[in-house]
This record gives sequence, structure tokens and C-alpha cells, in this order.
Amino acid sequence: MTTSTRVAPDASTTEEANPASRKPALRPDRRKSRWGYDLIGLITFVIMAFPVYWLLVSAFRPNHEIRSYDQSLWPTSITFDNFVRATETRFFWTAIQSSLIICITSVLGAMIIGTIAAFAIGRFNFTGRKAFMMVLIVVQLLPPTAMLIPIYVQLNALGALNEYWGVIVVYLVSVLPFTTWMIRGFVINVPKELEESAMVDGCTRMGAFWRVILPLLAPGLAAASIFALITAWNEYLFAYILMQDNDKYTLNVWLMNFTTDRGTDYGGLMAGSVMIAIPVVIFFMIVQKKMATGLTSGAVKG
Repeated sequence: MTTSTRVAPDASTTEEANPASRKPALRPDRRKSRWGYDLIGLITFVIMAFPVYWLLVSAFRPNHEIRSYDQSLWPTSITFDNFVRATETRFFWTAIQSSLIICITSVLGAMIIGTIAAFAIGRFNFTGRKAFMMVLIVVQLLPPTAMLIPIYVQLNALGALNEYWGVIVVYLVSVLPFTTWMIRGFVINVPKELEESAMVDGCTRMGAFWRVILPLLAPGLAAASIFALITAWNEYLFAYILMQDNDKYTLNVWLMNFTTDRGTDYGGLMAGSVMIAIPVVIFFMIVQKKMATGLTSGAVKG
């Protein structure tokens, strides 16, 4: 009896037999170009991340070290007194309440109205549709300072100064155009056949939208909501001008309490800024996966 031994194929033979499995080697000029782009990206990242790092480091430094001329990249001593002093500053808790009321209401309103408007623009053909979309972009491009005086006069006539709903309306109108435009990209990316199939099975148009279309818009809603939240949470000018009572100021305006006639409390200011950034960071971490998917899948031509 003869026994046959199987010899494992050589790796080089396999690669020759299957040219698609081989990875093309980069040419020297392309390899240098890639390293150059990586270096530029790294330098850009360091430049953009350094202010955030310095903010975090300064929040844990004592005031005398912050004011010192001999600065180091890492604090020689760490203290939590800045955070304690920031939380004990007057109007801190009322500022949190004002920011939450204004921002949550503005974001929810923008999501509801923007989703309905985006569905109408993406699904129906009506007269002036393209002109309406261009108006949305033009409105978004207008600088807020150019509209400050007209908005102030209009809200004063309506009795909305120093009222939450006045600032909410301003924030809602500010984030609504881009929110609508962004969600529209996801609406037109959902096949119409899914909606038609649901309507054939007995759903109304609203039922098909609620049961079929809306779940598929989750990535778009996540991306649009983080944009709306960051815009509303970080806004300073309108909150400062339209609100007149200290107990109704938002957190960004509340930071002015650290600048007095006797100087600026940089430690408390940095600690307060860190605490203000935490809610946005947490929200971003929650929706980051859907947001990353949404920013790519919604970028379609339509």
C-alpha cells in the first residue's frame, strides 16, 4: 500500500495563483506623501486638542499656580477647590435649570418640526420646493448679530423678553433650517417601496411613517440632535441680551460671575467651563455610533 503525503502549498505559489490576494505595495513617492498627510493630521490634532487639555489642567490647578509666570504642562499640585467654588457661586443651580429647559425644549422642537418638514420636502413634489430648500440654507448663513436688533424689537413687542419661551423660539429657529436639511438627506435615502409596502398592508401614510420610516431615520436624528444641542447649549449672545434676570441666565452667561471688579477667578472659570462641557460630551458619547453612521449614510444626492 502506498501512502501519499499532501504537501501544503507554498505561500508564494498561492499568491501567484491568486493575484487579487496580494496587496499592492505603495510606491516610495506615495509612501512619503502618506507620511506627510499623517504628520499634518497629527499636528492639526495637537493644535486643536491643546486648548481643551489646558482647560482641563487649569481646572485642577490652584489659582496661584494659574497666575504664575512659570507654567508647566502638568500641574505640580491638584485641587478640587475650583469645582467646589464654582458650585457655590450664586445662580449656579438656577443657571442649570434655565439651560436644561431652554436647550431640551429647543432640541425636541427642532427634531419634531424638522423631521416633519424634511419628510414633506423629501417625499412630495410641490411648487417652490427647490426655492424653499435654498431659503433654508440662506437663512442658516445669516450671522446672528445681524438679526439681533430685529429679534429684540419683535420679542419686546410680543412681551417675550426675559421669558423662557422667547429664547426657546429664537434657538428653535436658529437650528431648524440646518436640522431640516440634514434629516432630509436621510429621508430621501429610505426607499419609497418600504413605505408603499406598509400602506399596501393596511397602514395609513402616517402609520407607515411612524412604524417604518421613523426607525430608519434614527442615525439622521442622532446627527441632527447633537448639532442642535451643541448650537443651543453653547449660545451666549441671545441668552445674555434677551434675559434680564440673573436667575434666568443660562450657564454660559453665568460664567460672567467669575469676572468681577477685583479680577478674574480663572480657577473657578475653568472649572465651570469643564462642568458646562460635560453634558454635551455625555450626550455625544451616547449617540456617537448612530451619528457616525448618519453622517455617511445621509450624504446622498437628492
